[in-house]
Amino acid sequence: MYEWARALHIISVIFWMAGLLYLPRLYVYHWNAKLGGELDETLKLQERRLLKVIMTPAMLAALGFGLWLIYLRQDALSGSGWLHLKLFLVFLLFGYHGFLSKTRKQFEAGDRPRSEKFFRMINEIPALFTIAIVILAVIEPF
Repeated sequence: MYEWARALHIISVIFWMAGLLYLPRLYVYHWNAKLGGELDETLKLQERRLLKVIMTPAMLAALGFGLWLIYLRQDALSGSGWLHLKLFLVFLLFGYHGFLSKTRKQFEAGDRPRSEKFFRMINEIPALFTIAIVILAVIEPF
């Protein structure tokens, strides 16, 4: 069962990370789109679908399968600093997901939150977190 839970967790995380990496890029394009124009409306639709159909379900699946993994390997909870740090980083990504969700609503309302440069910069956050999380989960350094 553990290998199935791990496989499903990894699949869910891949879909979630794809969205976390792509959505800020859409915001860069959206920031430059003419308000009320065809591109503006197309991006609103793409952003909503990406978040509601792919990202949020994948995040919830990753959470569920992750909890299943912890249940199946409860020994990892005691004295495993790597798991606690990994979970802390994952919870920060939940917050990042929430921020992206809030930002989508702002774009949908016709606002242009932050700057184009800001969205280009935050686009790297999930990649850096993913590197750290994968190293922690695979190497279990402490």
